[in-house]
This record gives sequence, C-alpha cells and structure tokens, in this order.
Amino acid sequence: MNTIQLRQELIHRISRIEDIDFLNAIKTILDYKKNETFIELTAEQEKELLFASKEGKKGNVISQSEMDQKVEEWLSEK
Repeated sequence: MNTIQLRQELIHRISRIEDIDFLNAIKTILDYKKNETFIELTAEQEKELLFASKEGKKGNVISQSEMDQKVEEWLSEK
C-alpha cells in the first residue's frame, strides 16, 4: 500500500467513527505530529553538538547563569 492509498483508507475509516473519545485520541496524535520540529544541521553544527555532548558527559559544563555572564563580558569588550 502506498502513501496515497493508506491516506485514503485512513480517511475512509475515520469518517465512519462515531466515538468522540476515539476521534479526540486520533486528533491528539495528529496534533503531536504536527508540532514536531526538525532542524537540518550542517556538518559543522553536528560536529559541534557531538563535541558539546562529549564534554558534558565528562562533566566539563558551566551553569546557564555563568554562560550568560561570559556572553555579557564578551559583548561589552566590543
């Protein structure tokens, strides 16, 4: 069954459902899938994320407030 056939089959089956709770459950699934966001990463971004992940696992981390302070310092130097 291809995508079009599957979509048509689902539409047909859903159109016959009378149970409001079941329809709401289907809507919840569809809403969840709609809100999913995928971000395309460049090879460099992927490399940076892998590096950051490895560093975090080693315990080489700082708090968000410390990072915010460093960014403020860097920006004020310009």
